[in-house]
Amino acid sequence: MKRLVPFVLLPLFLSALHGSAFAHCEIPCGIYGDEARFSAIAENLKTIEKSMNQINLLSAEAGKNANQLVRWVNNKETHADQIREIVAQYFLAQRIKAPANDDPAAGKTYSRKLALLHQMIVSAMKCKQTADPAHVKKSRELLEAFQALYNRQ
Repeated sequence: MKRLVPFVLLPLFLSALHGSAFAHCEIPCGIYGDEARFSAIAENLKTIEKSMNQINLLSAEAGKNANQLVRWVNNKETHADQIREIVAQYFLAQRIKAPANDDPAAGKTYSRKLALLHQMIVSAMKCKQTADPAHVKKSRELLEAFQALYNRQ
């Protein structure tokens, strides 16, 4: 019996270490948290902005601050990836539905949503590539525009 304990506890331990997928699921279960996703993107942008500010501050003495710089760069990139994951896996894959062919107004709205989501992915990529806070500002504007359009549905 003692020999079985590690085999039973190991999977439980490993599952506790593994983070849950942020996009909820793709079963589909029908349980969605749109506002939570909008809040998560906004929080990620706030974190990216702080990371950029720290990178720009610490870069004045890059040699002395090399370890901290690496940490802030990694943090910034992780949060940019999280935005792209939410946009792609949650909104594009699960929430945005193609309209019926006979509804031109819905088609136009659908196209605008797709364009905004694509721009959000590109903007998050630019946040990842640089330490320019202008990309965070652009990302916030895109998020606000998408959220307003999305909530009108």
